[in-house]
Amino acid sequence: MSVSYRARPPIAIKRSVSSLPRPYQFHMGASWAAKPPDPVPVPLRVNVPFSSDTTVGRWRDETLARWKNLKTGNAGEDFFFVSRMRNNSGVSFGVADGVGGWAESGVDPSLYAQTLMYHAHRYSRTAWAGEPEIDPTQEYKERESVEGWELSPYDCLELAYHGVLRERLVEAGSSTACLISLNSSTGILRAANLGDSGFLIIRSSSVIYVQPPQIHFFNCPYQLAKLPPNEPKSSRHFVDRPSLAARYETKLRDGDIIVAFTDGLSDNVFPADIAAICSLVARSGGPEDRQVQKMADRIVEYAQVCMRGRKTSTPFSRDALRAGLYYPGGKIDDVTVVIALVRETV
Repeated sequence: MSVSYRARPPIAIKRSVSSLPRPYQFHMGASWAAKPPDPVPVPLRVNVPFSSDTTVGRWRDETLARWKNLKTGNAGEDFFFVSRMRNNSGVSFGVADGVGGWAESGVDPSLYAQTLMYHAHRYSRTAWAGEPEIDPTQEYKERESVEGWELSPYDCLELAYHGVLRERLVEAGSSTACLISLNSSTGILRAANLGDSGFLIIRSSSVIYVQPPQIHFFNCPYQLAKLPPNEPKSSRHFVDRPSLAARYETKLRDGDIIVAFTDGLSDNVFPADIAAICSLVARSGGPEDRQVQKMADRIVEYAQVCMRGRKTSTPFSRDALRAGLYYPGGKIDDVTVVIALVRETV
């Protein structure tokens, strides 16, 4: 199920909050696919998900059920969120990819990614996409009573990171993360990205921006981490801080498409192919909500085809060659995609 974030008449809000029409609206779609199980079980590999009666587990199940997906099932070690921000001031969304190496240490990698996205969602939904909006015709004291605060993706990542550190059910783990906010009043996109998840922007069927990945070395991305209790920081673990996240800001235009993804997409599909899929779907017509969801589904389907290829050129095989390694074809991985289509309404 895709969700459009349109301006809605305010209901029971304080008089001091601005109720002017929003010039921008965002049609959202999300899709995902977990990688197939290992044909040969890996010793000590752990997969113990959150129970559905826990706070994060309940939110995870509600999030997955909210979207019409290619197939039923979980997102593997990936996760994502999409949240409407305070007073419909914008939309916040993001993706996270739990680092799979933890599974061989007795830690389920999905727990960190899910908890990080849960806290990003929790903070985003109560915050403004930009400066808190006021009605200048009101008295000063009334304007001062506007609730909430502006929250950038960079600050949201910091808050979500510390939320994971406080979570008792997450003993250890690490994850990449990409958080994005879109402002309904200004059309401004802001993003914070740490690791090799990322996003790209398509304008007029061409890719105009791709977020560069952050890596320590080939196939080892920057990652937020929580170490097991009483285990000191060592060379076995990379513990990167949210302050290392790359920040980006730009003004969007009508028709722009933003694609956020985990590396299951970027390792297997070239940006030009992503743009081509979006263009083909857009030309097929239909309601824009359905178009955006169809884009997400088709991109995930294509990534699954590419990752199973053993002879085709992929971004992962190209990067491996640059690192002096030979790795033909795609990389089997979880893949998660969240797409936003921008429309100017005023």
